[in-house]
Amino acid sequence: MSFSERPLLIVIVGPTGSGKTALSIRLAQHYDAPIISTDARQIFRGMAIGTAQPTAEELAAATHYFIASHDIHEQYTCGRYEQETLAKLEELFAAGHRTVVAVGGAGLYVKALCEGIDDIPQASEELREQLSQRLRERGVEDLFAELERLDPTYAAEVDRHNPARVQRALEVCLASGRTFSEFRTGEKRTRNFDIIKIGTEMDRAELYDRIDRRVDMMMAEGLEAEARALYPFRHLNSLQTVGYKEMFDYFDGLCSRDEAVELIKRNSRRYAKRQLTWFRRDEQVIWHDPRDVEGVITCIEQAKRDLPQRD
Repeated sequence: MSFSERPLLIVIVGPTGSGKTALSIRLAQHYDAPIISTDARQIFRGMAIGTAQPTAEELAAATHYFIASHDIHEQYTCGRYEQETLAKLEELFAAGHRTVVAVGGAGLYVKALCEGIDDIPQASEELREQLSQRLRERGVEDLFAELERLDPTYAAEVDRHNPARVQRALEVCLASGRTFSEFRTGEKRTRNFDIIKIGTEMDRAELYDRIDRRVDMMMAEGLEAEARALYPFRHLNSLQTVGYKEMFDYFDGLCSRDEAVELIKRNSRRYAKRQLTWFRRDEQVIWHDPRDVEGVITCIEQAKRDLPQRD
């Protein structure tokens, strides 16, 4: 099989607020391609505003998958995401699509889709609930302290303020009797489709201004009401994310509404910085201004010509 006969996955990555969604729709229309989301939070229902899910108009402009497709109560993992998205890709390619666009800023989801993730054992529901209760009662610091004792290697690199990651690693340590690090082989799996990665690049000051303005827009569109509806479920992993955590603190009287909004902006900017750090490490990413759609298409066409010949 030559490279031209293999289906193509165009993967759009980049920080939050950098124009990934708009670019993905333009590319989907150009290549007559469906879109698969690689966003770890847009996958959940009831979180449309806080996760900046595509609008009704954007959803109508191209076929989307993995947007508001799962319940917030689900314990959704990268491993499950890999299985489900690969199955969907196989279905789409078999149906005649030669190109599919993937878009999102969740680095681990992009990794799972493009090269696979390590086969890490699952914890029992009983253990997961025990740790979830500890998380609710004592906070992520309590879980991190035990993770640091059981697996100092992973504790040194994980975001200690990310409860989902800390709890998942601790679950594996306690369930298996081995460190989480031992299961992380980093072995890349081959795919039966070609991959071209495009990164959305813009001036840092402009990006931060876009983020601030987007948070203001979210508030105007009803983020507070959306967060109030989700407040009874604030302990769920799906809601441990920027935008909701700050509003929950406001509801709990820990800060004012204005302070919550400023914290959302600050934490969103910090998240964008971490995303950039993650994706900059990937040498396969071709960086380009997302507003220059024709320029992006030119980059993609050149990258297609540069793909290796395959037997």
